Parts: sequence; C-alpha cells; structure tokens
Amino acid sequence: MTYGYVRVSTKEQNEDRQLIAMQEYGVAEKNIYVDKQSGKDFNRRQYKRVFKKLKENDLLIIKSIDRLGRNYDEIIEQWRQITKVKKADIMVIDMPLLDTRREKNLLGSFLSDIVLQVLSFVAENERDNIKQRQAEGIAAAKAKGVKFGRPQRPLPENFYEVHKRWRNKKISLKEAAAECGIPPSTFFNKAEQFEKSVSK
Repeated sequence: MTYGYVRVSTKEQNEDRQLIAMQEYGVAEKNIYVDKQSGKDFNRRQYKRVFKKLKENDLLIIKSIDRLGRNYDEIIEQWRQITKVKKADIMVIDMPLLDTRREKNLLGSFLSDIVLQVLSFVAENERDNIKQRQAEGIAAAKAKGVKFGRPQRPLPENFYEVHKRWRNKKISLKEAAAECGIPPSTFFNKAEQFEKSVSK
C-alpha cells in the first residue's frame, strides 16, 4: 500500500503543491494524510494515523524532508521506526537518494543515512532561523512603536473623577469599579498605570 503525507505549518498555508505531487506519484486521495501544524515535533493527528497504518513493504511518500518534520533527532528516530521497526519504505520526492526501496544493501543504506542526517540538520537549522527571524522582526517592530496583543480599551469618561474619590476613601474599590462599568481588578490596574504616568 502507498500512502502520502502532507504538512503545512499553518491553516493559512496552501498544501496544493504537495497534493499535486502525491497525485503525480499515483497516491490515492483516501491514502493522503494532511496536517496543518508546526513540524517542531511529531505530536500531529494525521501523521500518527498514517504511521499507525504503515505495515511491512508499504510505502510512505513525502514531498521533502522538512514536510516530515523540523526536529533533527525526531526525524532520525521516526525514519528508523518506519524503516527498521515497521519495515516500510519512505520516498522523498525532492531528494531521489532518499528512497529506501533502491539499493537495499550496505552502500545504499550508508548513502541514505548520510543524506538523511544532512537534510534533517538543514530542516532543524531552518526552523531555528525562522524563529530567529521572527524574534528579530518582533523586536524591530516594537522598537518602531508597533503594539502587539489586543488594543487597550480607553478609560471610562468618569474614571479620573471616580479615581479621585476612591483615593480619598470616599468610595470603595468595588463601588469605583461599578461606577466605571469595569471589573475591580481592571479598575485597580488602570489606577496604578495612571498614577505611575502622573508621577513620572
């Protein structure tokens, strides 16, 4: 039996290119498993399903090694589980040397192992580079004043007057929050922020 495994990192990304490649290699649509999830580990629903189905002499086709995953040690371990424990085969479309059906001898295994280790390292390295670029992008955006997260709601119009009466102990925190129409914890946080900005 031949299976295909397709992965994109997010729901927004398009998997069509990988699906077309699977169809070109004759993989039946019902045998193609698709995850829309990060490749940082193998805790992925569809991958687990196809892994469970694999039996001796079955073939798993993937477009490129980074579609399998982006964690060096885990890629090597999953490859071992599939080829050595389950005795199934793997074919990587973008890297013909990574086809365990060809040259099932010592030299063939040796070449596959070397290529696999290099590509797995590259896949993990690229994941680290992506994280680094994201962190640098966020830092640069913050330096330019870009705000992340939900925008803060403006203070209620009566906040300053209520805050003054609360600080003068004329009303309780609960009463002050109720007058402003916000939870007590929010009122207290806003009061602290306001007082810090005034004291600067």
